[in-house]
Amino acid sequence: MELAVIDKLRALNKGVALLVGFGLLACAAFVLTDIIMRRFGTSLGGTEEIAGYAMALATSWGMSFTLLELGHVRIDLIRTRFNTLGKALFDVFSMIIMTAVIITIAIKAWPVVSHSLTNGSRANTPLETPLVWVQMPWFAGWVWFAVMSTLTTLCALSLLVKRRHAETEAIVGAFAEQDSLQ
Repeated sequence: MELAVIDKLRALNKGVALLVGFGLLACAAFVLTDIIMRRFGTSLGGTEEIAGYAMALATSWGMSFTLLELGHVRIDLIRTRFNTLGKALFDVFSMIIMTAVIITIAIKAWPVVSHSLTNGSRANTPLETPLVWVQMPWFAGWVWFAVMSTLTTLCALSLLVKRRHAETEAIVGAFAEQDSLQ
């Protein structure tokens, strides 16, 4: 069951990653258009601001895909010296800590959005973008990451309790080590 859940989460996050990728491509096209227009003495304006927003959104939404593809950077010098049980314990421990941090970030992000909603805050830039337009999807990305991290951690805990250590490592282990095993 746990592996089926992880497979479904991976499929969902591949779709999210594609949407984020298309958004980044659109942003790059916008910036490129602006650069070309500058050669002719005109500009769209606001490309720096919009590119910054795109990066914030791509980061918050892209973290879940990276998590499920075992792409987060890890320093696992000690972990590699243990057997599969020891590695599984380290992996689950790291997931619990990361999940706690991500949930904290998501919780702490809400007041930022709430203040922008309450105050009608706008960017202090020529575009004067209503900040809530960017902060809501940014916040949603952190909540998505918190949910994905929590579900992944619960699946890993379940596998650990069932003594399926190799499968635990397959869903929350270190990617570089996974490659060397094959």
